Amino acid sequence: MRGLYFRFVWRRFVTVVQYTHHLKLHLSNMAQHQFLDIDGSVLEGGGQILRNAATLSCLLNQPIRVQKIRAGRDKPGLRAQHLTGLELVAEICGGKLENGAVGSTEVTLTPGKVKAGSYKADTKTAGSICLLMQAAVPFCVFSDGDIHLTLIGGTNAEMAPQIDYALMVFRPVVSRFGLHFDGEIKKRGFFPKGGGEVHLRVSPCSGLRGVTMTEQGTVTRVYGISFVAGNLPKKVAHIMSECATAVIKEHHRGVPINIDVVKEMQGIGIGCGILVIAETSTGCLLAGSALGKRGKPAEKVGQEAGEMLVNNLFNGGCVDEFLQDQLIILMALAEGKSEILCGPLSLHTETAIHVASIMTKAKFEVQEFTKNSTIIKCQGIGLKPNNDS
Repeated sequence: MRGLYFRFVWRRFVTVVQYTHHLKLHLSNMAQHQFLDIDGSVLEGGGQILRNAATLSCLLNQPIRVQKIRAGRDKPGLRAQHLTGLELVAEICGGKLENGAVGSTEVTLTPGKVKAGSYKADTKTAGSICLLMQAAVPFCVFSDGDIHLTLIGGTNAEMAPQIDYALMVFRPVVSRFGLHFDGEIKKRGFFPKGGGEVHLRVSPCSGLRGVTMTEQGTVTRVYGISFVAGNLPKKVAHIMSECATAVIKEHHRGVPINIDVVKEMQGIGIGCGILVIAETSTGCLLAGSALGKRGKPAEKVGQEAGEMLVNNLFNGGCVDEFLQDQLIILMALAEGKSEILCGPLSLHTETAIHVASIMTKAKFEVQEFTKNSTIIKCQGIGLKPNNDS
């Protein structure tokens, strides 16, 4: 009888242990698939919320549900370039994107693991390649090896940084955080066809480090590129360069200025543009840029770029209006404290801080430094790559 009773008790014990184990697994799976809701209509209320939320979702292994996507826009919901960006992110991290369709106002993303390899994304429009980069590049550095990206779309598009800016300003500045990538413009693509092509190689890192940039310094040189493509004559690029140079010289006499003038032989469509960059004694890079379009004189394009650069320098920041919001994710993920002096806080930057604070719990502090400048401080979470198989 004792043996029979012992076997009965033992079986009950094993059953309880097995049940407890399965319950823990079930609860663990539930926790892993608990969606974090993101309101896509707040603040800037556009594609930036999607890009930042998707990037952080992959890095933090946090499923997200983004609702009210672009709710305040004339055409609410996903546009083609937003969908392409989300699909690229989901592919690289082996995740699952649900309800991903043009016009969708709600999507969910369940991330997997970021894997090295080669990936391709095509907006099939003139949608900005730089905006695809903003979504993909920050989390690619947490992969288990090099990631090669082929991105097709608009290289120089309105309402977005130009590809030249991404390679000549964004790339060297983010290298301070430990984010390294190489890029090559294979051909330019312009509105309305797009078709431009950029190749990137993103190298993995062991973690990002905090950065302090709080002194603008003095301007030591100005450089950049003025280009034309299609059937536009090279003379147009010369005019843009000369007019930008004239504006800059009015405010920064004696500073050497060297703007490359280029006639692009590879490209889809007709277009022109200019990027001018100021390098300072403390290593800061600030830029001004402009794009040409039908009916807009080349003189005006050059003047706009020059004036933008002069204004960014006048504000006293260490980064310009296009860069400040792109650094927020890196500040949140970095090890230690970051402190960056910028011009007036943009709505895009406020939005980036909002999303990063919700998803990473990193602590941000924004202080007015002068009438025209702001200091952004952040205690990062020190995220490290998880390369366990």
